[in-house]
Amino acid sequence: MKMIQTSLIQPEVKTLLSYATSEKKVEREYQLYIESPDRELYGYYIDQDVVGCIGIAKGDAKHCEIKHIAVSLKYRGQGIGRDMIRYIEEHYSLSSIYAETDQDAVIFYKNLGFHITSLGEKYPGVERFACLLNCRSTVNDL
Repeated sequence: MKMIQTSLIQPEVKTLLSYATSEKKVEREYQLYIESPDRELYGYYIDQDVVGCIGIAKGDAKHCEIKHIAVSLKYRGQGIGRDMIRYIEEHYSLSSIYAETDQDAVIFYKNLGFHITSLGEKYPGVERFACLLNCRSTVNDL
């Protein structure tokens, strides 16, 4: 995985981000990754093609929030989403990772060991869920 750092949004990244947010918000969200020092956007590459992305907001040194995670339709079900989360966990030596999602992704997070809590109907007709992963302790935490 490598960080995506460019002021021009690549078409593949734009498509991936549109899976994780509404299409009309893609440009604005991408700008936040470029301008905000606490946000990072990583791409998962196979050969030269970006087939997945994960965007995080770093809270403090040990906690982060997944803002966006998406995998190209062709590559779903191959463990890429799991690999991206594990990369973030290990790269930053995190104690916890938080994500908020809808019903469609709850099983994905649950299968990775996240604790799921319903946030109720945050938007009309849309139930949202808080997903929290307490990461493995690191040597520094002992």
